[in-house]
Amino acid sequence: NLLNSTSIEVVAVNDIVDPSVLAHLLKYDSSQGVLTDWEITSDQETIYLKNLKSGTQKSFKVYNFNKEKSYHWGELDVDCVVECSGRLLTREAVRCHLDAGADKVLISAPAKDDSIKTVVYNVNHNSIATSDDVISGASCTTNALAPVVKVLHRKFGIQSGFMTTIHAFTSDQRLQDAPHADLRRTRAAANSIIPTTTGAAAAIGKV
Repeated sequence: NLLNSTSIEVVAVNDIVDPSVLAHLLKYDSSQGVLTDWEITSDQETIYLKNLKSGTQKSFKVYNFNKEKSYHWGELDVDCVVECSGRLLTREAVRCHLDAGADKVLISAPAKDDSIKTVVYNVNHNSIATSDDVISGASCTTNALAPVVKVLHRKFGIQSGFMTTIHAFTSDQRLQDAPHADLRRTRAAANSIIPTTTGAAAAIGKV
């Protein structure tokens, strides 16, 4: 649990919404449930957390940087930026974080740059070198598939393969019938089985 970690400290979050909204989403999560052990409050620029059992208190700043040149991670002594926008997928694109003072960048999606290592923990994480300043954590599908492929490849050998994945609907699919550039995504997500693309096949080869 990240909140109880003594080795990792969240110092800042960059988002487009008000801290009070993020505080509410952190407290009440549809998948993880209610964060019952923590009291969560916020003001205009900070989220505050207090553990109701131990009394431990934490806080982190919330920023609304909308331009890469606004980042100032060095002033916050940021060791690693977790890039989760889904938009900055190349070394050149994430250079803004390094230039702003961060030591490392972890991209939470498949990178579109062959110079960036794609890493799945317990599969090829030993390939990470201290000199790697940018790595990709691959995709959810790749993280699900890679451990199975590793075992099969080590035991029997794999020359080629075919996979299918069933994925929960995402924010890019309409909850109700509504316009979308991809006509398949115009249909109500909860009522439809919607075909989509995946980069897992290419990512598996990198892993």
